[in-house]
Amino acid sequence: MTYIKPKFHHPELPTNRLGYTKKEYEGVISTLCAGCGHDSISAAIVQSCFEMNIEPHKVAKMSGIGCSSKTPAYFLSNSHGFNSVHGRMPSVATGANLANCDLLYLGVSGDGDSASIGMGQLVHAIRRNLNITYIVMNNGCYGLTKGQDSATADAGSINKTGIANEFNAIDLCGLALELGATFVARSFSGDKSQLIPLIKAAMSHKGFALIDVVSPCVTFNNNTGSTKSYDYVREHMEAVGTFDYAPYEKKSQLIMTAK
Repeated sequence: MTYIKPKFHHPELPTNRLGYTKKEYEGVISTLCAGCGHDSISAAIVQSCFEMNIEPHKVAKMSGIGCSSKTPAYFLSNSHGFNSVHGRMPSVATGANLANCDLLYLGVSGDGDSASIGMGQLVHAIRRNLNITYIVMNNGCYGLTKGQDSATADAGSINKTGIANEFNAIDLCGLALELGATFVARSFSGDKSQLIPLIKAAMSHKGFALIDVVSPCVTFNNNTGSTKSYDYVREHMEAVGTFDYAPYEKKSQLIMTAK
């Protein structure tokens, strides 16, 4: 089925300081499963960039392979983009940084892409403190290949087949902290009030910024017994208080003129 996104918009839509509406930060219509947590993350990226007054053409979107790596098509259509091979996005992002350090780099990856085939790439990007916001859409399974458990699936978590995972999970946040990452956060795709401020903070950070986002797979890993389901994550969220982001701004000089 072909989807045609309308080009018109209401003339009174809110604009940011650049005069852009949120439309300038959107992409094509998503082809992911209805209810996929990844779409919520895409929407959070759109909202974050809109509120931060980021010029889309100054952003470079990097991705690998997987459901998560399809999402850059769904946000910031007017930015640069590169879809690399499986697990190699950090290396491509490193080369891009060397070629043009003036762009704002946003890497989007999945738990299969980063915690398995791309683990070595991720480790060295963290070690070098690569200047990138690195968002992992973590659903604990391989959604493109029928839902097998990924390396971030928790021990004892039950997938759609009813089989409990017997292996301990790789904790990407713990790994990043051990390697000295300069910004580390974990969030949930179903809580935009928490996720949007974290994305803003990460994109303002100079250096490697990792956000591990639990993002339920509604097709293969949103069932009873799964520790990556919407119900389980909502019941076990331990965030305290309200999250917000306060941007750093230079003090303006006060100029006094005599009358």
